[in-house]
Amino acid sequence: MSDKSEIAKMHIPHFKKKIDARVRRTRDALGDALVELMQEKPFDSITVQDVLDRAQVGRSTFYSHFSDKEDLLMSDADEFFEGIAMALSLHSDKSDRVFPVKEFFMHIKDAEQFVAALKSSGKMHENLELAQGHFARGIERRFKELPRGASIPENERAIRAFANAGALISLLNWWIDRGMKETPEEIDKLFHGMVWGNS
Repeated sequence: MSDKSEIAKMHIPHFKKKIDARVRRTRDALGDALVELMQEKPFDSITVQDVLDRAQVGRSTFYSHFSDKEDLLMSDADEFFEGIAMALSLHSDKSDRVFPVKEFFMHIKDAEQFVAALKSSGKMHENLELAQGHFARGIERRFKELPRGASIPENERAIRAFANAGALISLLNWWIDRGMKETPEEIDKLFHGMVWGNS
């Protein structure tokens, strides 16, 4: 998933695992190629060779990083979800937000064509399961950092974080299914109202 809009301003690519710059360029080129191809044709019809041709990367290089196109897709998603989940903490955000909902939903809206391709490929559920784990860890970290989080008993933080991450995924699915009518700002306010028990 490419970084756009507010997410780009948060410099999420800098949060990716520290690896050699050449390796990073190669992995990014392969990920971008797959995302482009998924918006052009069904995932099942995309071959590794299609990705290699689009990215201009050799076969041996591909297989030194990934086992197949599914591994490439999930690896790219894993890095993206980890980056967005930790963004507020890594930027020492001073708000009471536990997740950058506005920025994340803006990104999803910008990537609407790719999201549709992900759904039609049958890979959406798998991606969102991966996302929930990262989101829960990011929310739990924010609970520990925020003064407001001190009201949450330490032994409840992990379960509340996981429940809130699940609620965020449900909210995302609801929003997408309804045609993304509400603004990302409205969704952010709604989500954080649920997190902190605001009316």
